[in-house]
Amino acid sequence: MEKNGRFRGGTLAVDLRAVRSNYRLLRSRLRASTLCAGVVKADGYGLGATYVSRALFAEGCRHFFVAHLDEGLALRPYLPRSAAIFILNGLPRGAERECAAAGLVPVLNSPEQAGAWAGCARTRGQRLPAVLQVDSGMNRLGLTAGEAARFAETPARSGVVDLRYIMSHLACADTPAHEANAMQLATFRQLAGLFPDVPRSLANSSGIFLGPDYHFSLVRPGSALYGVNPDPAATNPMQSVVRLTAKVIQLRNVMPGDCVGYGWDARARGEARLATLSLGYADGFHRAWGKGGAVFFEGLRLPVVGRVSMDSIVIDASAIAPGRLGPDSEVEVIGDDQPLDDLASVADTIGYEVLTGLGSRYQRIYLGAEESVPSAMLEDSLQ
Repeated sequence: MEKNGRFRGGTLAVDLRAVRSNYRLLRSRLRASTLCAGVVKADGYGLGATYVSRALFAEGCRHFFVAHLDEGLALRPYLPRSAAIFILNGLPRGAERECAAAGLVPVLNSPEQAGAWAGCARTRGQRLPAVLQVDSGMNRLGLTAGEAARFAETPARSGVVDLRYIMSHLACADTPAHEANAMQLATFRQLAGLFPDVPRSLANSSGIFLGPDYHFSLVRPGSALYGVNPDPAATNPMQSVVRLTAKVIQLRNVMPGDCVGYGWDARARGEARLATLSLGYADGFHRAWGKGGAVFFEGLRLPVVGRVSMDSIVIDASAIAPGRLGPDSEVEVIGDDQPLDDLASVADTIGYEVLTGLGSRYQRIYLGAEESVPSAMLEDSLQ
């Protein structure tokens, strides 16, 4: 299944079967009583939230997390009402009525958000669902210990606000031995104890691999669903989800001393065959890849030469036999020869940033999309 035209500078293939397989693997690490959500914020980590969410729904996922209310509003028509959509960044001021009308569930991160949601519930004359986030040591979002204690004593807690989960977020789960993990776990247990009858959620992708003590009632994997390694120090257990290729625009021969690209940052040391690709930092190929970056063709590594431009890069294709590479040939940017995390490490960044930075100019192909939308789901979504 394709999205966008064929006259693009590159192709981004998203394997929805791999997304579903990754979800199954993550779920297999949980006890039967623990539910597995899917985090699809930032347009499904840049890969298409509607496609990813429907694939996850077909795999049995019924809990979805986005960051912003606008993301939840955009996703709501693509999932049946039996799917819960949670808003991680909580309620923007004045948006309570719209959030409630769309059947979205805010993550309450402050007493002000909690008060506004309770007020909306009273106005509507109904209990409204919510998640309460407590700060277990990351100092980013959530109620402090004092705020959580006060909220636990308010009528809103047992009255108009229907708390579905108490949650917090791990700061260092991708480093299993980090002292922050045990500290945050202990703090979370203490704060969640203020709400003894409310289910709990703590683990993200990496947190799942910390073991059952971190799993509680609901886990919230994101990056691992998309193939990012949840433990960078270990072999990646997740399947690759994306394959990115870029087209060759032009080839040329250069002589010793010839300069390449902006600033003449690169100078040929000998005769070379260069290829210009229709790919640049406007497409998420970071400028940092101008130093040490590469693409692959038929298993051969072709290094980037000079600076990355907005719409193009130059690679050294001298290793390719004459006639094997020409205009409109495609080279691999992300794939079997260069996994996502390997590409990220060259630019001293992480797979999350690479995925969410992928631009809109690629031809997008969704593999397995037809398997992700069973007819029963479509009928449910119209009700």
